[in-house]
Amino acid sequence: MSQRDDMDFEENEENEDIEDYRAKDELVLKTHEDINRDLCGEIEKLDIGYVKLKLVTTHDMIADSKGLIHGGFIFGAADYAAMAAVNEKNVVLVASNCQFLSPVKFGDIVNFTAKVRHKEGRKRNVHVIGNVLDIKVFDGEFKTVVTDRHVLKLRLTEEDDEHEYKSS
Repeated sequence: MSQRDDMDFEENEENEDIEDYRAKDELVLKTHEDINRDLCGEIEKLDIGYVKLKLVTTHDMIADSKGLIHGGFIFGAADYAAMAAVNEKNVVLVASNCQFLSPVKFGDIVNFTAKVRHKEGRKRNVHVIGNVLDIKVFDGEFKTVVTDRHVLKLRLTEEDDEHEYKSS
């Protein structure tokens, strides 16, 4: 091998190492992988303790003849953003305190930001804000808990061992 070939090989090897490192360093969503993103929004940015999510309102979300979007869809997207900000495989919502500050109409795009504000043991508090353009339409605090096992697999009573549900 010539000296130039050695240098090319070392550069390629170094580049592969960098690519391997970047791939390992990328943040991957660990929770709510099967959620309907048409109804709950698309994650645009995922970082440790932080998420940006975009909800494009659709005809299926309309609550009345004026095009008002049902608040449940706004809450669902905010909840999804909070879960993704925690980004633990088995995270569940245990409480929330939310304000719907302005109506959302068909065709609006709601941009959510979610930030983990407090972490204590298995508990996480996440603050979520939703905006349409520069208008704040949603503000909420989500209290979550990270469990060892899936919430539907937690053994709460002896009877729980007997029932197993399969998705179809």
